[in-house]
Amino acid sequence: MPPLIHPSTTPAILVIFALTYLGFAIGRVPGLKLNRTGIVLLGAIAIALFSGWPVTTIVGFINWPTVLLLFGFFVISSQLRLSGFFDQAAGRISAGLKNPARFLLTLMLATAGLSAFLNHDIVCFVFTPVVAIALVQRQINPVPFLVALAVASNIGAAATLVGNPQDMMIAQIAGLGFGPYALWCIVPVLFALGLAYAIIWLMCRHSLPLSAPVTARVKLPSYEFNRAHTIKGFVVLGLVIAFFFTSVPKELIALTAAGIHLASRKFDTEDLLGLVDWQVLILFMGLFVVTGAFQATGCGEQAVQWLAQAGLNLNSSSILAVVTAMLSNLIGNSATVLLLLKVVNVTHSTTAYVLALANSFGGSLTVLGSIANIIVVQQAREQGISISFRDFARLGIPVTLAAMAGLLAWVALMT
Repeated sequence: MPPLIHPSTTPAILVIFALTYLGFAIGRVPGLKLNRTGIVLLGAIAIALFSGWPVTTIVGFINWPTVLLLFGFFVISSQLRLSGFFDQAAGRISAGLKNPARFLLTLMLATAGLSAFLNHDIVCFVFTPVVAIALVQRQINPVPFLVALAVASNIGAAATLVGNPQDMMIAQIAGLGFGPYALWCIVPVLFALGLAYAIIWLMCRHSLPLSAPVTARVKLPSYEFNRAHTIKGFVVLGLVIAFFFTSVPKELIALTAAGIHLASRKFDTEDLLGLVDWQVLILFMGLFVVTGAFQATGCGEQAVQWLAQAGLNLNSSSILAVVTAMLSNLIGNSATVLLLLKVVNVTHSTTAYVLALANSFGGSLTVLGSIANIIVVQQAREQGISISFRDFARLGIPVTLAAMAGLLAWVALMT
Protein backbone atom coordinates (compact mmCIF):
# COMPACT_ATOMS: atom_id res chain seq x y z
CA MET A 1 0.00 0.00 0.00
CA PRO A 2 1.58 3.35 -1.03
CA PRO A 3 1.96 6.01 1.67
CA LEU A 4 -0.81 8.54 2.10
CA ILE A 5 -0.37 11.55 -0.12
CA HIS A 6 0.75 14.84 1.33
CA PRO A 7 -2.20 16.82 2.72
CA SER A 8 -1.46 19.69 0.34
CA THR A 9 -2.15 17.46 -2.67
CA THR A 10 -5.28 15.80 -1.27
CA PRO A 11 -7.68 18.45 -2.69
CA ALA A 12 -6.20 18.02 -6.17
CA ILE A 13 -6.58 14.25 -5.99
CA LEU A 14 -10.19 14.55 -4.84
CA VAL A 15 -10.99 17.00 -7.65
CA ILE A 16 -9.42 14.67 -10.23
CA PHE A 17 -11.32 11.71 -8.79
CA ALA A 18 -14.64 13.59 -8.84
CA LEU A 19 -14.14 14.95 -12.36
CA THR A 20 -13.10 11.53 -13.69
CA TYR A 21 -16.18 9.81 -12.29
CA LEU A 22 -18.44 12.66 -13.43
CA GLY A 23 -17.00 12.43 -16.94
CA PHE A 24 -17.36 8.65 -16.87
CA ALA A 25 -21.02 8.97 -15.87
CA ILE A 26 -21.78 11.52 -18.60
CA GLY A 27 -19.71 9.66 -21.18
CA ARG A 28 -18.19 12.68 -22.87
CA VAL A 29 -16.51 16.06 -22.37
CA PRO A 30 -18.06 19.03 -24.19
CA GLY A 31 -15.86 20.18 -27.05
CA LEU A 32 -13.70 17.05 -27.02
CA LYS A 33 -14.08 13.69 -28.76
CA LEU A 34 -13.25 11.71 -25.64
CA ASN A 35 -15.05 8.50 -24.74
CA ARG A 36 -15.15 6.93 -21.28
CA THR A 37 -11.81 5.20 -21.75
CA GLY A 38 -10.15 8.48 -22.73
CA ILE A 39 -11.67 10.28 -19.76
CA VAL A 40 -10.40 7.67 -17.30
CA LEU A 41 -6.97 7.62 -18.93
CA LEU A 42 -6.72 11.40 -18.59
CA GLY A 43 -7.70 11.04 -14.93
CA ALA A 44 -4.91 8.51 -14.37
CA ILE A 45 -2.40 10.80 -16.10
CA ALA A 46 -3.54 13.71 -13.92
CA ILE A 47 -3.06 11.55 -10.80
CA ALA A 48 0.49 10.80 -11.92
CA LEU A 49 1.17 14.53 -12.40
CA PHE A 50 -0.35 15.87 -9.18
CA SER A 51 0.11 13.11 -6.60
CA GLY A 52 3.85 13.46 -6.26
CA TRP A 53 4.35 9.70 -6.45
CA PRO A 54 6.87 8.06 -8.79
CA VAL A 55 5.50 6.22 -11.81
CA THR A 56 6.31 2.85 -10.23
CA THR A 57 3.97 3.66 -7.36
CA ILE A 58 1.21 4.77 -9.73
CA VAL A 59 1.53 1.55 -11.74
CA GLY A 60 1.48 -0.38 -8.47
CA PHE A 61 -2.17 0.58 -7.99
CA ILE A 62 -3.13 -1.61 -10.95
CA ASN A 63 -4.30 -5.09 -10.06
CA TRP A 64 -2.26 -6.89 -12.71
CA PRO A 65 -3.63 -10.41 -12.04
CA THR A 66 -7.11 -9.12 -12.92
CA VAL A 67 -5.86 -7.39 -16.08
CA LEU A 68 -3.97 -10.53 -17.19
CA LEU A 69 -6.96 -12.76 -16.44
CA LEU A 70 -9.19 -10.49 -18.49
CA PHE A 71 -6.70 -10.43 -21.37
CA GLY A 72 -6.53 -14.22 -21.39
CA PHE A 73 -10.31 -14.52 -21.67
CA PHE A 74 -10.38 -11.92 -24.42
CA VAL A 75 -8.04 -14.14 -26.46
CA ILE A 76 -10.13 -17.26 -25.68
CA SER A 77 -13.26 -15.44 -26.90
CA SER A 78 -11.40 -14.12 -29.96
CA GLN A 79 -10.42 -17.65 -31.00
CA LEU A 80 -14.03 -18.84 -30.79
CA ARG A 81 -15.22 -15.81 -32.71
CA LEU A 82 -12.70 -16.37 -35.50
CA SER A 83 -13.80 -20.01 -35.57
CA GLY A 84 -17.29 -18.80 -36.49
CA PHE A 85 -18.88 -20.31 -33.38
CA PHE A 86 -20.76 -17.19 -32.29
CA ASP A 87 -22.15 -16.62 -35.79
CA GLN A 88 -23.20 -20.27 -36.05
CA ALA A 89 -24.90 -20.19 -32.66
CA ALA A 90 -26.75 -16.95 -33.43
CA GLY A 91 -27.91 -18.30 -36.75
CA ARG A 92 -29.26 -21.52 -35.25
CA ILE A 93 -31.08 -19.65 -32.52
CA SER A 94 -32.66 -17.32 -35.09
CA ALA A 95 -33.96 -20.31 -37.06
CA GLY A 96 -36.48 -21.05 -34.31
CA LEU A 97 -38.72 -18.03 -34.86
CA LYS A 98 -41.85 -20.04 -35.67
CA ASN A 99 -42.64 -20.07 -31.95
CA PRO A 100 -41.77 -16.62 -30.47
CA ALA A 101 -42.15 -17.76 -26.84
CA ARG A 102 -39.77 -20.67 -27.36
CA PHE A 103 -37.43 -18.47 -29.39
CA LEU A 104 -37.24 -15.92 -26.56
CA LEU A 105 -36.51 -18.67 -24.04
CA THR A 106 -33.82 -20.23 -26.25
CA LEU A 107 -32.24 -16.84 -26.92
CA MET A 108 -32.07 -15.94 -23.23
CA LEU A 109 -30.77 -19.35 -22.11
CA ALA A 110 -28.09 -19.45 -24.82
CA THR A 111 -27.02 -15.87 -24.16
CA ALA A 112 -26.86 -16.37 -20.40
CA GLY A 113 -24.97 -19.65 -20.73
CA LEU A 114 -22.34 -18.25 -23.08
CA SER A 115 -22.01 -15.04 -21.06
CA ALA A 116 -21.18 -17.06 -17.95
CA PHE A 117 -17.95 -18.38 -19.46
CA LEU A 118 -17.07 -16.05 -22.33
CA ASN A 119 -16.89 -12.32 -22.90
CA HIS A 120 -20.55 -11.29 -22.64
CA ASP A 121 -19.87 -8.10 -24.60
CA ILE A 122 -18.77 -10.20 -27.60
CA VAL A 123 -21.88 -12.38 -27.23
CA CYS A 124 -24.07 -9.26 -27.48
CA PHE A 125 -21.99 -7.78 -30.29
CA VAL A 126 -22.34 -10.87 -32.48
CA PHE A 127 -25.85 -11.98 -31.56
CA THR A 128 -27.59 -8.60 -31.93
CA PRO A 129 -27.39 -8.10 -35.74
CA VAL A 130 -28.18 -11.74 -36.54
CA VAL A 131 -31.19 -11.84 -34.21
CA ALA A 132 -32.40 -8.39 -35.31
CA ILE A 133 -32.29 -9.30 -39.02
CA ALA A 134 -34.13 -12.59 -38.46
CA LEU A 135 -36.89 -10.85 -36.49
CA VAL A 136 -37.35 -7.98 -38.93
CA GLN A 137 -37.50 -10.35 -41.88
CA ARG A 138 -40.53 -11.98 -40.21
CA GLN A 139 -41.92 -8.54 -39.31
CA ILE A 140 -41.70 -9.27 -35.58
CA ASN A 141 -40.93 -6.40 -33.22
CA PRO A 142 -37.24 -6.92 -32.39
CA VAL A 143 -37.05 -4.49 -29.43
CA PRO A 144 -38.25 -6.79 -26.60
CA PHE A 145 -36.06 -9.63 -27.88
CA LEU A 146 -32.97 -7.43 -28.07
CA VAL A 147 -33.60 -6.01 -24.60
CA ALA A 148 -33.99 -9.61 -23.40
CA LEU A 149 -30.64 -10.40 -25.04
CA ALA A 150 -28.91 -7.66 -23.03
CA VAL A 151 -30.71 -8.61 -19.81
CA ALA A 152 -29.85 -12.29 -20.17
CA SER A 153 -26.22 -11.37 -20.84
CA ASN A 154 -26.02 -9.30 -17.66
CA ILE A 155 -27.70 -11.96 -15.53
CA GLY A 156 -25.79 -14.90 -17.02
CA ALA A 157 -22.45 -13.14 -16.57
CA ALA A 158 -23.04 -13.21 -12.81
CA ALA A 159 -23.14 -17.02 -12.72
CA THR A 160 -19.34 -17.40 -12.65
CA LEU A 161 -16.30 -15.40 -11.66
CA VAL A 162 -15.23 -15.02 -15.30
CA GLY A 163 -18.53 -13.80 -16.76
CA ASN A 164 -17.56 -10.13 -16.71
CA PRO A 165 -14.52 -8.00 -15.79
CA GLN A 166 -16.14 -6.71 -12.58
CA ASP A 167 -16.54 -10.19 -11.14
CA MET A 168 -12.96 -11.03 -12.12
CA MET A 169 -11.78 -8.04 -10.09
CA ILE A 170 -13.93 -8.97 -7.11
CA ALA A 171 -12.64 -12.55 -7.24
CA GLN A 172 -9.00 -11.50 -7.33
CA ILE A 173 -9.25 -8.93 -4.55
CA ALA A 174 -11.56 -10.95 -2.29
CA GLY A 175 -9.79 -14.26 -3.00
CA LEU A 176 -12.98 -16.07 -4.00
CA GLY A 177 -13.00 -19.70 -5.11
CA PHE A 178 -14.57 -20.55 -8.47
CA GLY A 179 -16.61 -23.48 -7.15
CA PRO A 180 -18.00 -21.92 -3.95
CA TYR A 181 -19.00 -18.78 -5.83
CA ALA A 182 -20.82 -20.73 -8.56
CA LEU A 183 -22.66 -22.86 -5.99
CA TRP A 184 -23.78 -19.82 -3.98
CA CYS A 185 -24.83 -17.74 -6.98
CA ILE A 186 -26.51 -20.29 -9.25
CA VAL A 187 -29.87 -20.12 -7.43
CA PRO A 188 -30.35 -16.31 -7.57
CA VAL A 189 -29.05 -16.26 -11.16
CA LEU A 190 -31.52 -18.92 -12.34
CA PHE A 191 -34.30 -17.26 -10.37
CA ALA A 192 -33.51 -13.87 -11.94
CA LEU A 193 -33.29 -15.38 -15.43
CA GLY A 194 -36.62 -17.16 -15.04
CA LEU A 195 -38.34 -14.02 -13.79
CA ALA A 196 -36.77 -11.97 -16.59
CA TYR A 197 -38.18 -14.35 -19.20
CA ALA A 198 -41.65 -14.35 -17.62
CA ILE A 199 -41.79 -10.58 -17.21
CA ILE A 200 -40.58 -9.77 -20.73
CA TRP A 201 -42.88 -12.31 -22.39
CA LEU A 202 -45.96 -11.30 -20.39
CA MET A 203 -45.36 -7.60 -21.07
CA CYS A 204 -44.67 -7.97 -24.79
CA ARG A 205 -46.53 -11.01 -26.08
CA HIS A 206 -49.46 -8.93 -27.41
CA SER A 207 -47.29 -6.38 -29.24
CA LEU A 208 -45.00 -8.60 -31.31
CA PRO A 209 -46.20 -7.68 -34.86
CA LEU A 210 -44.53 -4.55 -36.21
CA SER A 211 -46.91 -1.60 -36.55
CA ALA A 212 -45.19 -0.62 -39.81
CA PRO A 213 -42.93 -2.58 -42.18
CA VAL A 214 -39.22 -2.31 -41.35
CA THR A 215 -36.26 -3.31 -43.49
CA ALA A 216 -33.06 -4.21 -41.69
CA ARG A 217 -29.73 -3.02 -43.00
CA VAL A 218 -28.22 -6.44 -43.53
CA LYS A 219 -24.77 -6.56 -41.98
CA LEU A 220 -24.06 -10.19 -41.16
CA PRO A 221 -20.79 -11.32 -39.53
CA SER A 222 -18.25 -12.73 -41.94
CA TYR A 223 -16.51 -15.48 -39.97
CA GLU A 224 -16.94 -18.89 -41.53
CA PHE A 225 -17.70 -21.75 -39.16
CA ASN A 226 -14.73 -24.07 -38.53
CA ARG A 227 -15.77 -27.14 -36.56
CA ALA A 228 -12.27 -28.34 -35.66
CA HIS A 229 -11.14 -25.02 -34.23
CA THR A 230 -14.45 -24.52 -32.44
CA ILE A 231 -13.92 -27.88 -30.73
CA LYS A 232 -10.35 -26.86 -29.90
CA GLY A 233 -11.62 -23.60 -28.40
CA PHE A 234 -14.10 -25.37 -26.12
CA VAL A 235 -11.60 -28.03 -25.09
CA VAL A 236 -9.19 -25.30 -24.02
CA LEU A 237 -12.00 -23.43 -22.25
CA GLY A 238 -13.05 -26.62 -20.46
CA LEU A 239 -9.50 -27.19 -19.25
CA VAL A 240 -9.29 -23.59 -18.06
CA ILE A 241 -12.46 -23.98 -15.99
CA ALA A 242 -11.24 -27.32 -14.62
CA PHE A 243 -7.93 -25.79 -13.51
CA PHE A 244 -9.83 -22.96 -11.81
CA PHE A 245 -10.78 -25.54 -9.16
CA THR A 246 -7.09 -25.99 -8.31
CA SER A 247 -4.69 -23.71 -6.44
CA VAL A 248 -2.98 -22.56 -9.66
CA PRO A 249 -3.36 -18.75 -10.03
CA LYS A 250 -6.27 -18.00 -12.37
CA GLU A 251 -4.33 -15.43 -14.38
CA LEU A 252 -1.61 -17.99 -15.20
CA ILE A 253 -4.25 -20.47 -16.36
CA ALA A 254 -5.87 -17.88 -18.63
CA LEU A 255 -2.52 -16.71 -20.00
CA THR A 256 -1.53 -20.32 -20.77
CA ALA A 257 -4.77 -20.76 -22.72
CA ALA A 258 -4.09 -17.52 -24.58
CA GLY A 259 -0.61 -18.76 -25.43
CA ILE A 260 -2.03 -22.00 -26.85
CA HIS A 261 -4.36 -20.03 -29.11
CA LEU A 262 -1.65 -17.60 -30.17
CA ALA A 263 0.52 -20.55 -31.29
CA SER A 264 -2.02 -21.32 -34.02
CA ARG A 265 -1.55 -22.64 -37.54
CA LYS A 266 -4.95 -21.28 -38.57
CA PHE A 267 -5.35 -17.77 -37.16
CA ASP A 268 -2.85 -14.92 -37.45
CA THR A 269 -1.67 -13.25 -34.27
CA GLU A 270 -2.88 -9.93 -35.66
CA ASP A 271 -6.40 -11.30 -36.06
CA LEU A 272 -6.55 -12.80 -32.56
CA LEU A 273 -5.17 -9.70 -30.86
CA GLY A 274 -7.23 -7.46 -33.11
CA LEU A 275 -10.40 -8.76 -31.45
CA VAL A 276 -9.08 -8.12 -27.94
CA ASP A 277 -10.95 -5.21 -26.38
CA TRP A 278 -7.91 -3.12 -25.55
CA GLN A 279 -10.08 -0.15 -24.58
CA VAL A 280 -11.63 -2.17 -21.78
CA LEU A 281 -8.20 -3.20 -20.50
CA ILE A 282 -6.99 0.41 -20.55
CA LEU A 283 -10.24 1.53 -18.92
CA PHE A 284 -9.75 -0.79 -15.97
CA MET A 285 -6.09 0.08 -15.56
CA GLY A 286 -7.00 3.76 -15.46
CA LEU A 287 -9.79 3.15 -12.95
CA PHE A 288 -7.39 1.19 -10.73
CA VAL A 289 -5.08 4.22 -10.64
CA VAL A 290 -7.82 6.79 -9.98
CA THR A 291 -9.57 4.77 -7.27
CA GLY A 292 -6.25 3.74 -5.74
CA ALA A 293 -5.24 7.37 -5.34
CA PHE A 294 -8.65 8.17 -3.85
CA GLN A 295 -8.24 5.37 -1.32
CA ALA A 296 -4.78 6.66 -0.40
CA THR A 297 -6.26 10.01 0.66
CA GLY A 298 -8.16 8.21 3.41
CA CYS A 299 -11.39 9.98 2.38
CA GLY A 300 -13.04 6.74 1.32
CA GLU A 301 -12.84 5.22 4.79
CA GLN A 302 -14.00 8.49 6.33
CA ALA A 303 -17.01 8.57 4.01
CA VAL A 304 -17.94 4.98 4.92
CA GLN A 305 -17.69 5.77 8.65
CA TRP A 306 -19.84 8.87 8.18
CA LEU A 307 -22.46 6.89 6.25
CA ALA A 308 -22.45 4.16 8.92
CA GLN A 309 -23.06 6.75 11.64
CA ALA A 310 -25.94 8.07 9.54
CA GLY A 311 -27.43 4.56 9.39
CA LEU A 312 -26.18 3.59 5.92
CA ASN A 313 -23.78 0.70 6.48
CA LEU A 314 -22.29 -0.33 3.13
CA ASN A 315 -21.18 -3.64 4.61
CA SER A 316 -24.83 -4.59 5.10
CA SER A 317 -25.82 -6.93 2.26
CA SER A 318 -29.17 -5.26 1.57
CA ILE A 319 -27.78 -1.72 1.58
CA LEU A 320 -24.76 -2.76 -0.50
CA ALA A 321 -27.00 -4.42 -3.09
CA VAL A 322 -29.22 -1.35 -3.49
CA VAL A 323 -26.31 1.11 -3.57
CA THR A 324 -24.45 -1.03 -6.11
CA ALA A 325 -27.48 -1.24 -8.41
CA MET A 326 -28.13 2.51 -8.20
CA LEU A 327 -24.51 3.53 -8.75
CA SER A 328 -24.19 1.09 -11.66
CA ASN A 329 -26.80 3.10 -13.54
CA LEU A 330 -25.23 6.44 -12.65
CA ILE A 331 -21.57 5.79 -13.34
CA GLY A 332 -21.55 2.28 -14.88
CA ASN A 333 -21.06 -1.07 -13.15
CA SER A 334 -17.31 -1.29 -13.77
CA ALA A 335 -16.62 2.10 -12.16
CA THR A 336 -19.03 1.26 -9.35
CA VAL A 337 -17.31 -2.01 -8.48
CA LEU A 338 -13.84 -0.49 -8.47
CA LEU A 339 -15.02 2.31 -6.22
CA LEU A 340 -16.83 0.05 -3.77
CA LEU A 341 -13.93 -2.40 -3.62
CA LYS A 342 -11.90 0.43 -2.09
CA VAL A 343 -14.35 1.17 0.70
CA VAL A 344 -16.24 -2.09 1.40
CA ASN A 345 -14.86 -5.04 3.35
CA VAL A 346 -15.03 -7.94 0.87
CA THR A 347 -13.07 -10.37 3.05
CA HIS A 348 -16.48 -11.74 4.04
CA SER A 349 -17.51 -13.95 1.14
CA THR A 350 -21.21 -13.04 1.29
CA THR A 351 -20.37 -9.35 0.88
CA ALA A 352 -18.26 -10.15 -2.18
CA TYR A 353 -21.01 -12.36 -3.64
CA VAL A 354 -23.61 -9.62 -3.18
CA LEU A 355 -21.37 -7.04 -4.83
CA ALA A 356 -20.78 -9.37 -7.80
CA LEU A 357 -24.45 -10.20 -8.29
CA ALA A 358 -25.84 -6.73 -7.61
CA ASN A 359 -23.63 -5.02 -10.17
CA SER A 360 -24.68 -7.55 -12.82
CA PHE A 361 -28.39 -7.56 -11.94
CA GLY A 362 -28.44 -3.78 -11.53
CA GLY A 363 -26.84 -3.42 -14.95
CA SER A 364 -30.19 -4.31 -16.54
CA LEU A 365 -32.08 -1.37 -15.05
CA THR A 366 -31.36 1.14 -17.84
CA VAL A 367 -29.31 1.36 -21.02
CA LEU A 368 -26.49 3.02 -19.07
CA GLY A 369 -26.22 0.15 -16.58
CA SER A 370 -23.67 -1.90 -18.52
CA ILE A 371 -21.52 -1.87 -21.64
CA ALA A 372 -23.48 -4.86 -22.95
CA ASN A 373 -26.67 -2.77 -23.02
CA ILE A 374 -24.96 0.00 -24.98
CA ILE A 375 -23.54 -2.53 -27.44
CA VAL A 376 -26.99 -3.99 -28.12
CA VAL A 377 -28.53 -0.54 -28.63
CA GLN A 378 -25.73 0.58 -30.94
CA GLN A 379 -25.76 -2.63 -32.98
CA ALA A 380 -29.54 -2.41 -33.32
CA ARG A 381 -29.26 1.19 -34.51
CA GLU A 382 -26.89 0.07 -37.27
CA GLN A 383 -29.69 -2.22 -38.47
CA GLY A 384 -32.16 0.67 -38.48
CA ILE A 385 -33.82 -0.41 -35.21
CA SER A 386 -34.30 2.17 -32.49
CA ILE A 387 -34.27 1.12 -28.83
CA SER A 388 -35.00 4.22 -26.77
CA PHE A 389 -34.06 4.79 -23.15
CA ARG A 390 -37.75 4.39 -22.31
CA ASP A 391 -38.06 1.14 -24.31
CA PHE A 392 -35.20 -0.39 -22.36
CA ALA A 393 -36.27 0.93 -18.95
CA ARG A 394 -39.86 -0.28 -19.48
CA LEU A 395 -38.59 -3.87 -19.35
CA GLY A 396 -35.35 -3.37 -17.46
CA ILE A 397 -36.86 -1.79 -14.35
CA PRO A 398 -39.32 -4.58 -13.44
CA VAL A 399 -36.75 -7.26 -14.33
CA THR A 400 -34.10 -5.62 -12.14
CA LEU A 401 -36.47 -5.10 -9.21
CA ALA A 402 -37.51 -8.76 -9.35
CA ALA A 403 -33.90 -9.96 -9.63
CA MET A 404 -32.75 -7.77 -6.73
CA ALA A 405 -35.67 -8.96 -4.58
CA GLY A 406 -34.66 -12.53 -5.29
CA LEU A 407 -31.05 -11.76 -4.40
CA LEU A 408 -31.98 -10.16 -1.08
CA ALA A 409 -34.28 -13.08 -0.24
CA TRP A 410 -31.47 -15.52 -1.00
CA VAL A 411 -29.04 -13.59 1.21
CA ALA A 412 -31.56 -13.62 4.05
CA LEU A 413 -32.09 -17.36 3.61
CA MET A 414 -28.37 -18.17 3.49
CA THR A 415 -27.49 -16.05 6.51
